[in-house]
Amino acid sequence: MIKIRLAQMHDAKAIAAIYNQGIAERSSTFETNPRSTADLEQRLADINRYPLLVATSEAGEVLGWAGLSGYRPRDCYAGIGEFSVYLDAAARGKGIGRQLLLALIDVARDRGYWKLLSRIFLFNTASRALCRSVGFREVGIYEKHGQLEGRWLDVAIVERLIPENLSPPTTEAEAATANA
Repeated sequence: MIKIRLAQMHDAKAIAAIYNQGIAERSSTFETNPRSTADLEQRLADINRYPLLVATSEAGEVLGWAGLSGYRPRDCYAGIGEFSVYLDAAARGKGIGRQLLLALIDVARDRGYWKLLSRIFLFNTASRALCRSVGFREVGIYEKHGQLEGRWLDVAIVERLIPENLSPPTTEAEAATANA
């Protein structure tokens, strides 16, 4: 039985280890420098604004994590969260990523986010399929978005609206645009 919960400071070491697997594999992030426990403790210090969830085994072992970070600093983007999902290599292919992402969507909804988005390497077919399975759509491709070990990589842009948090238009012009 998998349990999904908000991460706590004592999870930082396990979260860093799982993130570092993704960094070492060069399959999910442009990051190349491993993360320390202190890095994740700093990230967890802002958990009220940017939630981070963990999936744990019955024994309490952290199997994966999913979290939100800020999209852009401007106020108009305050309700948009950029998401990440990482699983321990031994936990992949068991539906845990789907459970984590669905739980993260629920937490984002409860915290007032109206959109979640991310960028995924085109060759990361498992992550792209996961996102599609929970209602994300691919809205485009950033070509040559960044270099990883000297290779230019393209990324798919994925997004999911949270309709419950989208305010109705307040002016006639906004209503006309929304209905166009």
